[in-house]
Amino acid sequence: MMTFILPAINFLFFKVTGTIDNLAMPERKQRIIPFLFISILYCAVTFLFHWKVNAAAVTNLLMTISAMVVISASITLFYKVSIHSAAIWGIVGILLPLYKSSSGLLLIPITILIIVAGMVMSSRLMLNAHTPREVLTGSLLGFGIGFGGVLILF
Repeated sequence: MMTFILPAINFLFFKVTGTIDNLAMPERKQRIIPFLFISILYCAVTFLFHWKVNAAAVTNLLMTISAMVVISASITLFYKVSIHSAAIWGIVGILLPLYKSSSGLLLIPITILIIVAGMVMSSRLMLNAHTPREVLTGSLLGFGIGFGGVLILF
């Protein structure tokens, strides 16, 4: 709820109040305030899990995801990146270091995710929502933070 429903409500609220003209937010400037609020929301969820739930693995995973959201929002202050690409490649980046310890069980899910990531990236380009550079930047950002977060925190 805190990582999907509330951010979705956040976007609808900003649409209704006129902060953003379009839910697709084609302009970089329109993304700043909604992404700032989502960053705060993700950090609050991470803090609450750390404070109230004694599950280090979940907290570390949420820290990695929150870092991805905050860094993506920070970059949005200066440059438009594909958050969709960052998100899907972030998942790949999180799962890839876990592959070795999974005795090969993650091979098929990771392979499927890489194919889905390609489809997501292609769709962003086909819809003219992003340039190739924005998609590539989002992909590298997401993968790097996901992969690095797992290596550092787990």
